Amino acid sequence: MKNKMIDAFKYAQGGLFSKVEKADVGGSYQEMEKKGIRLMGWADPFMPDYSLPAHVKKALMTEIDQAAAPHYTAPIGNQELKNEIAKKLKEKNHLKVDSCRNILITPGSDSGLYFAILPFIDQGDEVLIPSPSYPNNFLNISIMKGKPISVPLSKEEHYQLNEEILEKYCTPRTKMILLTHPNNPTTTVFNKKSLEILRNFVIKHDLILVCDQAFEDFCYENEFITPASLEGMFERTITVFSFSKGMGLSGLRVGYLVCSDIIMDSMFANAVSVLGATNTMCQRAIIPALKDSSFMNEFKEAFDYRRHQAFKIINSIPNVSMDLPESGFLGWIDVSKIGNSSEIVSYLIREAKVSVNDGINYGIGGEGHLRIVLGVYKDNDKVINALYSIKDALIKWQNLSKKGDRY
Repeated sequence: MKNKMIDAFKYAQGGLFSKVEKADVGGSYQEMEKKGIRLMGWADPFMPDYSLPAHVKKALMTEIDQAAAPHYTAPIGNQELKNEIAKKLKEKNHLKVDSCRNILITPGSDSGLYFAILPFIDQGDEVLIPSPSYPNNFLNISIMKGKPISVPLSKEEHYQLNEEILEKYCTPRTKMILLTHPNNPTTTVFNKKSLEILRNFVIKHDLILVCDQAFEDFCYENEFITPASLEGMFERTITVFSFSKGMGLSGLRVGYLVCSDIIMDSMFANAVSVLGATNTMCQRAIIPALKDSSFMNEFKEAFDYRRHQAFKIINSIPNVSMDLPESGFLGWIDVSKIGNSSEIVSYLIREAKVSVNDGINYGIGGEGHLRIVLGVYKDNDKVINALYSIKDALIKWQNLSKKGDRY
């Protein structure tokens, strides 16, 4: 029985006892924080500093006194919240949906992502994942006994989609494309040409698209287009949304799915069994955040400033490079010319007292890269100082390498 139990969880690497470096599993991050390590690998805006908008805080405090506070909502979510989401979808995503039929509230977007994939994957089904990509995309498919297929994105093509490459990896077993848009970790905002390639490919091969738009709120270089808004795609797409990245409300654990009536019918039926019901008070607190989202302007200003500073600092390091981030608050750093990314991650913890993410966790194209979260801390200077610590450490690393004395 013991072996069977372990086998059932063999794909879920990075737990309590694993040495896998992953930002949001186990207790390793909390332990590093106690040792004074600056945590720049956890995509939680302004963590660990206080950043709750006043009107959201007021709503939470009000809701705790309501009779509904200790009770469930419907498993499909609070209807008033869904009404506000429908307004946002129409205005920002160019999706006209029925708030009663096409929106499902989830306990954060990670559980929403898993639930979006679950109805479609049988053992051996193949899922194309343009890579580098979010680690959970590969993990979720493996847990479901499907087969995640990395479709390599080219740095030289600015990580945009390529029709020939998609066709190369498509087989009769391909059932789905799983896209993170904007991309995590590269920050790529897929342009209109890429999304037309995607649309034509999905329709041609009769596929399902699951699109994770957790980082949609802050796009700097390219216009953001929601794939489900393209002709013929709403019926084939499940879009996963988050309030964690753009609004910085990670701790409230509220996300949502949007899809057509036919797909949503199955999801509504199974939500109580898989998702339960999202936190009652937190759902209510999101409503004023949607009605007045002006607080996000401060977030965007900080993240925009930091991406430019990171671009300048990182690219001043010999043999190290980073493209100017296109979205969100991440940076994708190329260290392939100076060594092994896993060794460099460990070295930065020791030498710079900064923890970043190893690119190997992000699939094909990730090795030799570091993912850094620029959105941590309220104080811009803390982030800038950490970037300079990384710079000094990587220059020292290269000097030690020349002497053969890194360790």
